[in-house]
This record gives sequence, C-alpha cells and structure tokens, in this order.
Amino acid sequence: MDRANEQNPPKPEERDNTPTSKLQDGAKAGEQETDKPRRREFIHIAAANFASVGIVASFWPILASLYPAADVIAEGTITVDLGPIEPGQRITVEWRRKPVFIHHRMPEEIARARSVPLLSLPDPQVDRDRVQRDEWLVVVGVCTHLGCVPKGQLAREPRGDYGGWFCPCHGSQYDTSGRVRRGPAPINLEVPPYRFMSETEIRLG
Repeated sequence: MDRANEQNPPKPEERDNTPTSKLQDGAKAGEQETDKPRRREFIHIAAANFASVGIVASFWPILASLYPAADVIAEGTITVDLGPIEPGQRITVEWRRKPVFIHHRMPEEIARARSVPLLSLPDPQVDRDRVQRDEWLVVVGVCTHLGCVPKGQLAREPRGDYGGWFCPCHGSQYDTSGRVRRGPAPINLEVPPYRFMSETEIRLG
C-alpha cells in the first residue's frame, strides 16, 4: 500500500485556466479597482461638506452681527403723545440717545418763520419743507456746529434773536423753524424721520 501511494502521490489542485475563468477573475479585479475611486470620491465629498459647514459656522457670528437685535430695533422707534403739549410749549424726548425737540408752534411763530427771505438764510430751506403739520416742529436738539445742546426748550432759557434756540458754546442761533440764522453752525437743525400715527401721536424712527 505504501509503495502504491509513493508511485501515485495525490495531484495538487489544478488551477482552472479556461477562458471563462479568466474573464471572471478580470471582472472581480475590475470591480475592486472601480470601488477604490468611489471610496475616494465619497471621502472628498464628505471632506468638502465638512469644510463648508466649518466655514459657515465660523462666519455665523459675523453674519448675525449684521442684523440688529430686538432691543436695538425697539430703541430705534419711539411713540410720542402730543395731546398734553399746549400751544407754545416745547418738550424734549430721547431718541437713539439724542435729544429731540418737539415744539407746538403758535400761529405767530409759524408766520414769523415763513416771512424770512430764503436768500438771508445760511442754509436755505422753506419752513413747509421742514414740518408735516404747520403747528408741529420736530428737530434733533443738537447744534450742527460742535454737537452741543442749544438752549430754548424752557421759557426761562435764552432763545436768541429769532425766537428759536440759542447755543451758548459759540453763539449759534436758530429760528422757530430750527434753521440756523447766525453763528458758526453750518446747517439747520436736523429733522428726524417721523410720521403721524393719529392727530395727537407721532412715531420717531
């Protein structure tokens, strides 16, 4: 028995070299090669998406800062009740951290403002262009020279030669339309954006 086995040893497993087998091996190799680019593409896409998210996250605080917060928006508009203001009376309200003068003008004050020749004004402006309703003047109470707050809101304060406002710092004077009439101030008192919400209420801003 041993001699027979030595004479006829078991044959090693032969490799199938038929054309069909070669095609199958080639297909498997092709699939493996195709999978590699797909994996690389997936990795590249995932990395790009991650980078995009990172960029947006880093810029979000900057983008958010471009939009005003709710408290800032609320501070930008205020409503003023005009009902208690008597003819001839002036009040001061704060808007955007600036004083705003509201003057309930008397008929003679309106007439005086409209009788002034435009050519005599350093910053010519028609009175009607500075008010929405004849009896109500609304101006920012900041001198256009160096930013002081002019006198004239109280009856006991000096109002200059033109019945409006007087800035004691350098002598600028404004009339009952808030227009500069004398002194170093280059332009008239600013008229802020506002609108009438009713007969006795305005909204600034």
